[in-house]
Order: sequence, then structure tokens, then C-alpha cells
Amino acid sequence: MALNLLSLSARPSPTTSAVMCQAIATTFSVLSVTPPLPLQPPLLSLPQKSIPMPLPSSSCALHCPHFQSCSGCTHEYNLHNPAILDEANDFFEKLGVSEFNFDTCRLWGWRCRAKLAVRGPSTKPLIGLYREGTHDVVDIPECKAHHPSINAAVELLKQGMSKLNIEPYDEDQGAGELRYVQMAVTTYNTSLPASQRYKNGKVQVALVWNSRNENSPSSEKLNDLANFIWRNGGAKGKVHLIHSIWANFQTSTNNIIFGNRWRHLLGERDFWEHVGGIDVSLAPSSFGQANTRAFDFLLRKLHKYVPSGASVVDLYAGAGVIGLSLATMRKCRSVKCVEVNKESKVSFEKTAARLPATLDSSISWHHADASKEPLSWLVGSDVVVVDPPRKGLDLSLLDTLRSLSSLELKSNLPESTSAKAKNEKRPWVLRERETSVQVKSSTVQEESRSLPETLIYISCGWDSFKEDCMSLLSSKAWYLDKAHGFNFFPGTQSIEILAVFKRVSKPNIKRRKSGKKKRPS
Repeated sequence: MALNLLSLSARPSPTTSAVMCQAIATTFSVLSVTPPLPLQPPLLSLPQKSIPMPLPSSSCALHCPHFQSCSGCTHEYNLHNPAILDEANDFFEKLGVSEFNFDTCRLWGWRCRAKLAVRGPSTKPLIGLYREGTHDVVDIPECKAHHPSINAAVELLKQGMSKLNIEPYDEDQGAGELRYVQMAVTTYNTSLPASQRYKNGKVQVALVWNSRNENSPSSEKLNDLANFIWRNGGAKGKVHLIHSIWANFQTSTNNIIFGNRWRHLLGERDFWEHVGGIDVSLAPSSFGQANTRAFDFLLRKLHKYVPSGASVVDLYAGAGVIGLSLATMRKCRSVKCVEVNKESKVSFEKTAARLPATLDSSISWHHADASKEPLSWLVGSDVVVVDPPRKGLDLSLLDTLRSLSSLELKSNLPESTSAKAKNEKRPWVLRERETSVQVKSSTVQEESRSLPETLIYISCGWDSFKEDCMSLLSSKAWYLDKAHGFNFFPGTQSIEILAVFKRVSKPNIKRRKSGKKKRPS
């Protein structure tokens, strides 16, 4: 069905847009790894060189040798100004949004989290992404999108595989030992000046091993590979490149990368990053943003739209990074984080434990599906933050947001989740809630039956956002107040959106007084 953008109510105002390019000329040092034992055959050396990042220009080209074969990037030029930006400008202009800004952030070396397939022969393993439309792996050494530490860690992994005869996975036969590897960079290092932390990032290596558990016949080779990586890149090596090494065990023949079983092998157990004004803990199984710096910039922009002392509900919360950042930086009265993946609980608890001791906020994390009884999560909040997957909002939540104004006129609003929890008796519900987390507050918060006046939508799926946005506006319950774009994935046709919706105020209806009119004297 065709949608007429001009027919929807929006606050008319002059529209301007700006592209804010924040690419800075920086020099990264690609570290070299030296063999620890002189009697061993010489290892492949990681070249010691400096990679200058080009200054922003009219082209801002990728300059990557893998562009034609690798599926990771879809356009080579104008990284600061992707073609999708013109469509976004036009979309928001028709809705009357003023000053739609697009922040390009870092254009090269931005990816701090990468999942890579491992295929080919052990003597010359291929570690990279699939060629478009196939399961043929394209080797991508010195990828321009990867943080340089990831490229160095991949090269070290190849050295270990060749030396130890580690067999890459063979999809057709279901054989081999190493299926995938996840590389995640942490730039958290308080011993360094802030300006040096990014380029000195350390890598958490997660090896996806083709076995059920650590007791398989090939476990000795797994430990040998981990020891090789740690010896040459760990804390006691000549170059400290590796933060930690983990193993994940997966034997499934489907396309799911990770299995359910994890094991910490070497290095630090806890992985920390500093974003949005707080220290964040992320397990290797947790979802983490690939572009750490762009995410930090988005969070700091988001802070401006949440009133100090507000009550916030954070849906699709993951490990609660957004909600905990708001609790700290905006001194929120209360924050509820709702997430369907129970694996995020541990990361939330560790992050919450590092919040300032002076913070007096009622903070909770709930293992629950936000699409079930969504209204109960919204009751009592001033601001709702949604960060859904690429498919967009669940239909039940979208319908509830569309109907908030009519629901507010009713007197039979459901209890808030905190009020329902006190009266809950059903044992299966109580067992599920055992996985929830409550951070104690010294102040007793009064129960509120209010409904949110502000909706903050963070989107990684442009098409689904447009549909959800038009649906919200067509309900006449919301208007679009602000919108910002972020270049989370330079070199691709994607855009991250931060949109701020406000509830449409209903005019006060004066009731006519009953009774007889007074006669004039």
C-alpha cells in the first residue's frame, strides 16, 4: 500500500541536513610478532609498518584490495556519504524534521568485532568472509575496515595453524577442527592516555572448535593453538596483542556460528569497554556493537533527549548498556532493561557492579520477551527506548505504542511489572523471574501509572524503521521530533538511525456544567 508522507501530521519547520565527517588522520602501528624460541623454524612475521589513514576528501575511498571479491563492503568511494543518505534526507525532510545530521565517525579501521570463517588447507588457511552468494571463503589480510589489531591477530592465528597443522573446517565433509573465529577488540586501558587507547587495542580471540566439548580427541590441538597464540601475543610476549583466548564448541551442520558451550582458556576473563560514560562488561557470547566509537557517539547524543531524573524502560536491552548509561549520565529515577536472551544477565550484573556508588536509581534487568504484554512494561515510565533487531519492532509492541493515547483515557490500565511481581503466585512465572536482576536503591520509588511521553528508536534496519515510523505517525499518537544518522558500517549501504518521537498532546475538553442557567437580573 502506498503511503503518502505529506498527509501525516508533523511539526512543519525549515529542514536542513548536514554531513559531519569526523575521520581524523591517524597512524596505526601494526604490531610484529617474534618467534619465542630460536631453535624453531622462523614464523611468518607481521610487518612493522605504519598505515596512514587518508584525510576526508570528496572521494574518501576504501582503497582495499579485497573489494571486488569480499562481501563485507558494497561501495568503494565516498565512504563518508553513502548513497542511502540521499533517501534518508528526503524521507525526513518530507516529515518536517529539521536539522537531520549524519555523523560519519571513523571511516577506516573502525570494526572492533569480527566473526570470520576458517577454511582451506592447514598450510595456507583462508580466514575471512564468504564470497557473495556462496560459501567460498575470501581471505582478507589487512582488511581496511578491521581494527589493525584484528588483522595482526588473524595473521598470528594463521601462523599457529600452519605450524601445528590445525585443519580448517570442511563444510562438505563436516570434518576439520577450526570452524570460525571471533575477534573482539577492547580499547579499555586506563594506564594509557586516552588518545593512545584506540590504536593500542587488545584482541579477545574466540575459537569455534568442531567438537562437542573440551574432552574431544582434538582438545590437545586446541590447547596447543591457544598456547601458541598466547606465547607470541599474550601479556608476557614481546608484543602484547592478545587480551584473552576462549573456545566455543559447535558441531551443528547449520549456519549458526556459535554453540552453547564456552570455555575460557587463557588471559583475562573479563572483557571491558568504556562507552556512553560507563564501563561495560561483554562476554564473548554477548552481542556487542562492531563500531565501538560510533556507538559511543550515538549514546552521548541520546543522553540529550532523556530528562534528568526520568523513569526509563529499555526494550531489546541486551546487556543493558543503553539503560545503564542513561541511569548514570541522566541520574534516572528508575531504569528497567528487558531482554529475551538470558545469556546477557552476567554482563549486566558485572556492568551494574561498576556503576558509581553515589548513584541512587532503581535499576533492574528482566529476562522477558517485550512482545508479550508490552503495555505492562510501559506503565510507569516517562521514556521508552527501543533498539530492535534489523526486522524492526514486534507487531504487538508497535500496536501498543500506536494506541497509547486511547489507553490512557481508560481507567483500567494494567499493573506495572514491578507491581505485578509483588502479587505473582504462579510457580513457572516465578522460576523465570529468578533470572532477573534488581539493583538496590536507597530511595523507595512510588508506583506510577503514567505512560511514556517520549519514544527513542535506535534502528539498524532502514527499511523496517521507515515502516515502523510511518505506522507510528499514522496513528496520530506520536510526532517525529528529531532524527540523526550514524555511519556505523562505512563501505556499506546501511545507516544507523536515532529517532525521537513525542506523544501528541490531546486538547483539554471542557465539560458543560449541568443545571439551569442563571436568569439575568
